[in-house]
Amino acid sequence: MTDRLLAVVTGASSGIGAATARRLAAEGYTVICAARRFERVHDLAAEIGGIAAGCDVADPDDVAMLAEAVGDRLDLLVNNAGGAHGLESIADADFEAWTTMYATNMLGAGRVTSALLPALRAAEGTVIFITSTAAEAAYEGGAGYNGAKAAERMLAGALRLELCGEKVRVCEIAPGLVRTEEFSLVRYHGDQAKADAVYAGVPDPLSADDIADAVAWVATRPAHVNIDRL
Repeated sequence: MTDRLLAVVTGASSGIGAATARRLAAEGYTVICAARRFERVHDLAAEIGGIAAGCDVADPDDVAMLAEAVGDRLDLLVNNAGGAHGLESIADADFEAWTTMYATNMLGAGRVTSALLPALRAAEGTVIFITSTAAEAAYEGGAGYNGAKAAERMLAGALRLELCGEKVRVCEIAPGLVRTEEFSLVRYHGDQAKADAVYAGVPDPLSADDIADAVAWVATRPAHVNIDRL
């Protein structure tokens, strides 16, 4: 496919994923931009000289096609696909939304990692999980998202232990409050006023580019340096 370093970024159609794909391309990677919204990743891939892959991480067939597109070697996997849906209390929980969050944030990351692990092993590559400070502690209305991100954290931790002694680095980046164009809007089902209220009183929240910068820093450390969690 290319002699350049190869990276996969899931959830690359917007926000942190799109910013990460751009930043990694600037660092010299050929980036496979993977997301459900193929039109968006097609345009992004054209912009950065990458490769577009339509992929719903919750769909085993899509993930199998992504693995086929990657081939035998992969230098970097960024498990970014996920998101939050709803902010209801447990008493009023929307368990379908909880299922969706678990299917993308945890099961999706696990499915993609498992499928691409042979290629990562062949390249002595790096896996980065984008979790959240929601994995650190519970908050009102956050049980579903807290649980999904905490589960993804456990996935990263277990993988690190399972690969102990192999030359595959497993890293976790847990952003705090990041303002992107879609995250809170999706969480509040398109209610722009509620989405904007999340950032009220925060004059300078983190941006997608800030997280992309962290991803690039972690990915480009010397091979003997492993950032377990940032």
